[in-house]
Amino acid sequence: MSVAENFQAVLAGIDDACQKRTVARDEKITLIVVTKNHGVELMREAIDCGATDIGENRVQEAAEKFPTLERNVTRHLIGHLQTNKVKPAVKLFDVIQSVDSIHLATALDKAAASIGKIQDVLIQVNIAREMQKSGVTLEDLNSLIQTVDAASNLRLRGLMMIAPNFDDVENCRPLFKKMRTLFDELKPSRQAFDFLSMGMSHDYQIAVEEGANVIRIGTAILGSRT
Repeated sequence: MSVAENFQAVLAGIDDACQKRTVARDEKITLIVVTKNHGVELMREAIDCGATDIGENRVQEAAEKFPTLERNVTRHLIGHLQTNKVKPAVKLFDVIQSVDSIHLATALDKAAASIGKIQDVLIQVNIAREMQKSGVTLEDLNSLIQTVDAASNLRLRGLMMIAPNFDDVENCRPLFKKMRTLFDELKPSRQAFDFLSMGMSHDYQIAVEEGANVIRIGTAILGSRT
């Protein structure tokens, strides 16, 4: 199937999942096309099919591709960010989804201030406590939120999670449900807190059913990475 056909199939999958939501929600679903390890031509093709948001995992790769993209699109960093890459990251990305420590938040605030930018960020939560994955634990979440809230040049837009790669994707459902509950508890006291980013190519429909309003899709639209 072509990128256009894949893109439409994912949109149909989102619509189907919205009809099966466990709690009715009047929310737009933001589809981020993950372009990691895909070339600029394929990125342009996805955007021309209707993609409004793209996601990259690595700052260096984005820095090589974005200058020649020639498209107006919202750019998300969805991969782990090292503190030595925060300066180029705040210049390149509209939203940084992977804030997972006070140290990183502080560095991002300083870098954003240096260029006069208010940087939109999400906090990545390691709700499954996977040792090999980044993300703040639930025990440390409140301290990180307080740090981001107090930062003059950061704007907390929501939460992000990466579900474990279970053999049975249904095992992700309780984790997605727990994240939505957490999101709903935090949202009322924060005006701009509106993104719950969870769900990828293999599990996005379950994520949407359980309350995701941002999903990150790569392979299901662009095919296998090179």
